[in-house]
Parts: sequence; structure tokens; C-alpha cells
Amino acid sequence: MGSSLTCAGVVWALLSLLCAAASCVGFFMPYWLLGSQMGKPVAFGTFRRCSYPVRDEVRGGTTMVEQCGRYASFQGIPSLEWRICTVVTGTGCGLLLLVALTALMGCCISELISRTIGRVAGGIQFVGGLLIGSGCALYPLGWDSEEVKQTCNNSSSQFDLGSCEIGWAFYCAGAGAATAMLVCTWMACFAGKKQKQYPY
Repeated sequence: MGSSLTCAGVVWALLSLLCAAASCVGFFMPYWLLGSQMGKPVAFGTFRRCSYPVRDEVRGGTTMVEQCGRYASFQGIPSLEWRICTVVTGTGCGLLLLVALTALMGCCISELISRTIGRVAGGIQFVGGLLIGSGCALYPLGWDSEEVKQTCNNSSSQFDLGSCEIGWAFYCAGAGAATAMLVCTWMACFAGKKQKQYPY
């Protein structure tokens, strides 16, 4: 078993894995937007939420359930923009993960990644990072939904958080995508070894 990667290629494979992991963790965790409702901390992701109000039939009021979960259906996501963001960001994370796992296999399998395949992988990483970046850019368009307004003192609107704030998961996904686009794409060009020429 030999490596099909150059020294720069090994660094690219490890960095690709870190970028993919950061983006995937950021995408999955529901801490993109932080606020409070009924004195309890509330967090939103693209398709998940922490702490939500439920009707208390016994006491005849509303109570907050302090646990995290995803929305019951795709249509349950508060806004169309967040639904698009979920699909776009999820696709981008899938592409970054695919390239990262392929790059890691290149560390162990000889002649898996050539210069050309490395450049194609870099292109796929660029597209994946671009999709995640697009998802991050779309996310603020959903801040005018009723659920977000209730959490942000009815003062939020598109690109205006009101009393809420951006959470760490948003930055994590964005940083992973930006690093994949700017660093990994460039390093992928030098990742693969030149293929041997076989005389026939």
C-alpha cells in the first residue's frame, strides 16, 4: 500500500477532513441563531430548534419544553428560505465530506489520486463551499418568520436580528466552507502525484 498523494496532498487530505467536519457539525447543530422566549434560552438551526412552546392542557397555559429536536416535517421549517438553506447547505456538506473521504483513501491507496483527479476534487470542494456559503447567506432571509420574531422580542426582520444573536454553529459552518473554498481548492492542485508513463 502506497500513497497517491504528495506531501502537500497529505496536508490537503487532513485539512479537507477538518473543513468537512466543521461544516457538517455547524450544519447539524441548532445553534445558528440564539435568543430567549418566556425566560428560557432558544436556539435555531436550519432544520432544528432548541426549546419550544407547547400548550399545557392541565394548567391551561403555555410552557417551554427545554430540549432540542428537528421539525416534524420539511414543511414545518419556519420559512421557505430556511428550507432552501437546509437543502443547499446539506448538499454542500455532502460534497465536502465525499472529497475528504476520497482524499483520505488517497493516503493509503497508490494511484488513486492523480494531478487531474486532485484538480477535479478541488473544483468539487469549491462548489461545496460555495453551496454552504450560499446557505449561510440565505439564512438571514428567514429572520422575519413568526417563530423567530417571538424569540427576538418581535423586533427581528430580514437581516435584522433584533434582540437575538448569531450562534457559534453558523460561524463553524461558514468557516469550514470558506477554508474549503480558499485553501483546500488551491492545495488540491498539488495533491496528486504525476502518473507514471507506461511504455507499450
